[in-house]
Amino acid sequence: MQKVINKTILACVAILTTAIFILMLAFYHHNFLFQNTHNSIIVIAAVLLVLLIGYGLTRIKTDDRILNWLVVLSMILIFMITALIWISKVPSVQLSDFGNFWDRLLNYHIGDPLYQTDNDYFSKYAYQSGYFVYAMIVSKIFGYHIFAIQFLNVIYQALILLITYLFVIKIFDNIKMARLSILILMIDLDWFALNSQASNQYLGSLLYLVTFYLIMKNELKYYILAGITLTGGCLIRPIGPVIIAGIIVYALIYLLLKNKDYHATIKVFLTVAIYFVLFSLAGWGIKASGINEYGLTNNDPEWKFVTGLNYQSAGTYSPDMDQLINPNKSRKQMSKVEYKKLHKEIAYLNQNHAWLPLFIHKTQGLWSSRTMATDAANIRMAHSTKTVDRINFLAYVGSIILIIFSWIGSLQLFRTKFDDKLYLLLLPLMAFAVVQLLIEVQGRYRIEFLPVIAIVGSLGLYQVLHVLSSIKLNSKKTFSFIK
Repeated sequence: MQKVINKTILACVAILTTAIFILMLAFYHHNFLFQNTHNSIIVIAAVLLVLLIGYGLTRIKTDDRILNWLVVLSMILIFMITALIWISKVPSVQLSDFGNFWDRLLNYHIGDPLYQTDNDYFSKYAYQSGYFVYAMIVSKIFGYHIFAIQFLNVIYQALILLITYLFVIKIFDNIKMARLSILILMIDLDWFALNSQASNQYLGSLLYLVTFYLIMKNELKYYILAGITLTGGCLIRPIGPVIIAGIIVYALIYLLLKNKDYHATIKVFLTVAIYFVLFSLAGWGIKASGINEYGLTNNDPEWKFVTGLNYQSAGTYSPDMDQLINPNKSRKQMSKVEYKKLHKEIAYLNQNHAWLPLFIHKTQGLWSSRTMATDAANIRMAHSTKTVDRINFLAYVGSIILIIFSWIGSLQLFRTKFDDKLYLLLLPLMAFAVVQLLIEVQGRYRIEFLPVIAIVGSLGLYQVLHVLSSIKLNSKKTFSFIK
């Protein structure tokens, strides 16, 4: 029974990565193949360069602890320097939701209203108040300077690279693979380009990853700390339900049913209980402080489904939908309008048998297209159209590399021995992928889970290098025999 469950989960992951790979090819064909004659050459050269660097990393011995950490820290340092250079080259203007956080901090004092009506941004999406408080604390400590937020984003990204490395060690017990996981994530500009914005995704991602790692430690004190970091992650980046769902399913399947470890199962539920208590207290604190009378609630749940089930926009936000937003109406009135629109979207999908095409478009938009992180960095303000197009393409090349090797890695999982702890990462990933079929998607929403994709991708890259090394070795033997 357990083997069936394991194979089913791995099959679901393989189906997802295969779909992502195929849709990536379609996206590349439609957007880049004929845009520039050099694009395909650049992709091939980039893949070959990754293979070359990856080969070099696997040739460095792993039995010297000091040398190994020198390699890891050097890679992370190179990334940090590159990320800081990126920040220095893009405008510091904060756009869209990022501007909602940063611009409102100017001359803000605790108790000042974040909204004018119950239909404003922070009244509808009160759960965003958690990150607003974080940004406020940063601005109080370092002053109203966006570089403080940006630099901290780089720190969080560096720590994400480090914990990604630690995950591979714990799951596969392979230092060479762990180095490769850092490599394929650090080169993905589609992943790290948002560090110039007041984005909650990097700190949120880090806190969720730390939560997973603490649970893997399987000690009471770490389960308690996991409850704290899980709360922090949900306060900063409110995707907690899919994370919690993945954790609970993991506990039930692998700790309870497989290992019969009742103590560990209870400790996982202790982690979740701590989260609910702390999150409730945080919501009460937000209310009591006067920052937001709605606490950390979601007062516009319909909107995510209205946009997510809109076939014409492929489940993404479209300016055409602004006509639904009337700031002069109350939230109660707008809720009825959105609810009515939601039913129209569902009726359209049913009548036109458009559910599957919508899911395909949304999967491509979320996982296989550009994250649009470079667009959010507002590079068009400071660079020419030609330069912008080149940067956007190079950013997407990083995604292409990650998609290719994660696809190979997902197939290789069927033949590879690994610790069951990997499922603690895969189950939230799959929960997230399923939920996103129904609600609004954006390419950048995958950023939190790219470290998990990189872990799987490190196995794929390692396998490709192993195959190439075997071919090289066999060629040498054949040549020696002929001689």
